[in-house]
Amino acid sequence: MNKIAGLFIAISSFMAGQQQMSLLDCEEAFQKNNLQLLAEQYNINMADADILQAKIWELPQLSGQINAYNPEGKKAFDIGHAKGAEITQLIYMGGKKKNEIAFAKSNKELAQLQFSQLLVDLRTQLHAGYFNLYYEKLKLDNTNKQLGYMNDLLSAYRAQSAKGNVSLKDEVRLQSLVIQLNNDKLGINKNILEFEQSLKVLTGISDDIEPQLSEVDAKEILAAQPFGDENELKKKALENNSDYQYFLKLIDNSKLYAQWQKSLNVPDLNVGAGWDQNGGTFKNEVNLMVGIPLPLWKSNQGNLVKANFAIQQNQKNADYQKLNLETKVQSAYKTWKSQYDQLAEIKSTDLSNMELVYDGMLKNFRKGNVNLIEFTDFMDSYRQTALQIYDMKNEIMQSAEQLNQLIQTKIFY
Repeated sequence: MNKIAGLFIAISSFMAGQQQMSLLDCEEAFQKNNLQLLAEQYNINMADADILQAKIWELPQLSGQINAYNPEGKKAFDIGHAKGAEITQLIYMGGKKKNEIAFAKSNKELAQLQFSQLLVDLRTQLHAGYFNLYYEKLKLDNTNKQLGYMNDLLSAYRAQSAKGNVSLKDEVRLQSLVIQLNNDKLGINKNILEFEQSLKVLTGISDDIEPQLSEVDAKEILAAQPFGDENELKKKALENNSDYQYFLKLIDNSKLYAQWQKSLNVPDLNVGAGWDQNGGTFKNEVNLMVGIPLPLWKSNQGNLVKANFAIQQNQKNADYQKLNLETKVQSAYKTWKSQYDQLAEIKSTDLSNMELVYDGMLKNFRKGNVNLIEFTDFMDSYRQTALQIYDMKNEIMQSAEQLNQLIQTKIFY
């Protein structure tokens, strides 16, 4: 009874460190907890602050004057007879404030596009890690199933080999297959740890994630095909890819910056009013003051030339990004298509037959209808094929996720 209770506690402890989660559950945790995403959001908030700052005008300037020494009355600080005050305000000309605000708003749009691209990239990592973990777990289950039988068989052969009933060569043949299976298991477990770590960082969940994906749902994902041909997918990518849209927006942004720099060459006005008690033509004189720099040269010409070069540079970068995006979509689509067609050649009946033959080989070997060489050859072939099929399925999902990452709109129906 104590052993049963101990086993129950051990199982409960193991399950407590794991969470069964669907892909949707992982996405919800990701959007709520991902630190990179939360940090990037502040760039948009800071861009809002820049817009607010751009709308603020220079403060008015208030100045005053008092008498320091009256030579006629030989009196210092004769404030009662000589003092004055003035107030001035800088008036922006040439649409400076309007252009500065437009540039700040454009920067916010760039920050939003950067956030969107980061969201897409991280979500792709999440999906990729989830499917990787799902198939590695299936590979581990399959490998453990084979190891369970082969370890029992090896133990039996060792006992018989010690008695001289079977040859040492047969024992070594089985040992070789067990070593290969254990090596497979070691690699799979290493991959599982890496994928679990990645998902923990992405979702902000400290427990190990157990993918909750049924075989039926997995088949539906594998069977999904993109809507439209290669050219249609390229068109959608150019319309929706945040990274490419960022470079297009960067052209507009640099044009707005150039317009702002151009407007800075327009002289601004200083307008104000002044009062003087005794220093003017009249007592208690009130004067209107207007000041403007003399536009003898363009004080911002260098920045304007630099801004115009930035427009040309950003145009070239956008052209490159367009070509790069179209090439990536083409390559990703061809990769997905070849992998999809390759898996489609393997019929579900072929997979069922493989499992039937596997079960049949085990039964016939136990009955002595199959010799050890035939059995180990088949088991080694089955081991490799089973892993390859899981990898093929996973690669299709990974290729589909790459297409989603590039096109950034729903294409699989």
